[in-house]
Amino acid sequence: MNKNNLPIYLSLATIFGIVIGVLFSGSSNSLSLTGKTSNEAKIKRLIDYIQRDYVDDVNTDELLDGAITQMLGKLDPHSVYIPKENLQQVTENMQGNFVGIGVQFRMIKDTITVIQTIKGGPSIKAGIKAGDRILVADNDTLYGKRLLSGNVPKFLKGKPDTQVNLQVYRKSNDSLFNININRGKVKIKSVDLSYMMTEDLGYIKLNRFARTSYDEFKTALTSLLNKGMKNLILDIRGNGGGFIDIANQIVDEFLEDDKLIVFTKNNKGRVEKSFATSKGDFENGGLYVLIDESSASASEIVAGALQDNDKGVIIGRRSFGKGLVQIEMNLGDGSAVRLTTARYYTPTGRSIQKPYDKNGDENYRRDYANRMRNGELLSKDSIPIVDSLQYSTPKGKIVYGGGGIIPDVFVPIDTTAYLNNFYFRTINNFAFDYVDNDRKSLLKAWTLERFIKDFDVDGSVFNTYISRVMDDQPSYRTRQTIQRYLKASIANELFGDIGFNRIIHQDDKMLQKVLELESTQE
Repeated sequence: MNKNNLPIYLSLATIFGIVIGVLFSGSSNSLSLTGKTSNEAKIKRLIDYIQRDYVDDVNTDELLDGAITQMLGKLDPHSVYIPKENLQQVTENMQGNFVGIGVQFRMIKDTITVIQTIKGGPSIKAGIKAGDRILVADNDTLYGKRLLSGNVPKFLKGKPDTQVNLQVYRKSNDSLFNININRGKVKIKSVDLSYMMTEDLGYIKLNRFARTSYDEFKTALTSLLNKGMKNLILDIRGNGGGFIDIANQIVDEFLEDDKLIVFTKNNKGRVEKSFATSKGDFENGGLYVLIDESSASASEIVAGALQDNDKGVIIGRRSFGKGLVQIEMNLGDGSAVRLTTARYYTPTGRSIQKPYDKNGDENYRRDYANRMRNGELLSKDSIPIVDSLQYSTPKGKIVYGGGGIIPDVFVPIDTTAYLNNFYFRTINNFAFDYVDNDRKSLLKAWTLERFIKDFDVDGSVFNTYISRVMDDQPSYRTRQTIQRYLKASIANELFGDIGFNRIIHQDDKMLQKVLELESTQE
């Protein structure tokens, strides 16, 4: 935004702040600027004055967007404005699907390169394969333009059943061909991975709570039960949340009938409670829930409900600390706001919302850095605890409110597992080239299980990578991390996310802790 427009921006923000109660009261979720009340008329009159009389040309849409954003920022950290150009992507993410051709891609040497085709999507049905380069979409040349990844979807997405003509280069047989693809609904995965870690221990990784998440979770749970699962690891690390009702459905699979899952309280003091039903399929199984500092909102509802009902073991690090409920409200022009309308509480009555300053709090946004600085990510003793916010579960376990879910079993962050951007970039590029040069033969030679067990046991592939990108040998610890990530990245190119995660899991400290706990119970 032009700095010369800042005074107008601040003035509009102030006016919007005054009338927020008017604009969002009542049953309507849309915003009207027709001047039906004195406050709304004041805003409309100001905009008219600016458009007609202001000395410079001003984009009033941009001013309004900025004013709304600043106004919401003075309420709480989670009431946010969603511009109309971003709303579709946000909605797709939460609904669990989008309309497009169904590929995962990466920009490699200025060319859109297919990394994976999405199961059930239009591209896989049309015959697009991993490694294909998309050169042209309809009449738009896409290669050699240094396109940012974020700008690519607009050429490939569209309305349902519309057709896009792609020009594709396939390296495996050195062919250039055109293919027509009908755009369709493509699922956005909520369950990244599910598999049996041991004979009776299953694992499910859930990355969000979208509209489709419960169905995906239920399918994975049923599959693992059919394979003999008795105990489950539910991994919600990095899960930023989503729909509360979906979180409740998932918790219901673990809790007995009529157990309280969560309750919310709005500004009128109205309380709404959610209880478990009789439909749970894993009420008697053993459960481990993995959380970390990025597990937020609906993830914390799940962890808090289970912890407060003495179900399973919560493992990891203190969760993010978001206990505010947002409702999306349409503003009438294709944009929307997500406005905080209630607080949620765990069954024992805990609010896990961490403190924030209504006028903007830089510490809130720098929470991760602060946790690292004060040692909390490395030591359980450094986790802040407020004695006055102490609660007790039915079995007498002490739990705390006031800022996230504190795990039953603490696992420090693994500082040895981090690689800098140089390694990430060069490893990913090497892995792609390695597979791309002989994809067909590699897929024929390796199954996932054999790859996990036997690939590069002599370190020859790793040594080739090191010789190409480094003058000196890395330290032993760094060498181990690089070797693990390189193998995982090659597995990702061949087998997708499941290959990558299965290998990364072999050195996952939280999963190792679960296996340790399992061994003590045998």
